[in-house]
Amino acid sequence: MRVISGKAKGRPLKAVPGMGTRPTTDKVKEAIFSMIGPYFEGGAALDLFAGTGGLGIEALSRGMERAVFIDKDPKSVEAIRHNLRAANLAEQAEVYRNDAVRALKALEKRNAAFDLIFLDPPYRMKDMDELMISMAQKKLVREGATVLVEFDAEHHYPETFDAFRCVKLSTYGDTKVAVYCYLASQD
Repeated sequence: MRVISGKAKGRPLKAVPGMGTRPTTDKVKEAIFSMIGPYFEGGAALDLFAGTGGLGIEALSRGMERAVFIDKDPKSVEAIRHNLRAANLAEQAEVYRNDAVRALKALEKRNAAFDLIFLDPPYRMKDMDELMISMAQKKLVREGATVLVEFDAEHHYPETFDAFRCVKLSTYGDTKVAVYCYLASQD
């Protein structure tokens, strides 16, 4: 695993020890960023269920101004911090050990809002649509934000729900990637 493009291009990323995470492969990461970027001019990103932090780190490398990384596994948090230092991006990041629901409540209290959100949970979790609606209700999703959901190819999420519209859907082996745009003002 490595940073594919941007200011930290080529920097290796450390994997989380054990079998608890499923890091996004470089091939899928490249495809993801050609769908949503490939580069950004500032903005805030949230990498929920961050694992190694690879998606959020790639977004920072490609121009996002700030990123918040959340994972409940202490080994993941350690790997994220290591990878941010290795990519020389630690100053642009906040890393928290927390579960997703509690983390979102904490972010709501801080009036945080994001332009780019990565949701790459364990595949057994199949409620990312409900989580996205909850994030919108907490005002964590900025108008026009992009939300990327990575999930098991056997599962299906609705094309539209609440103010979210699926703008791209791709399958890579046993992984599906859905890109949603949040357009509350059009409801």
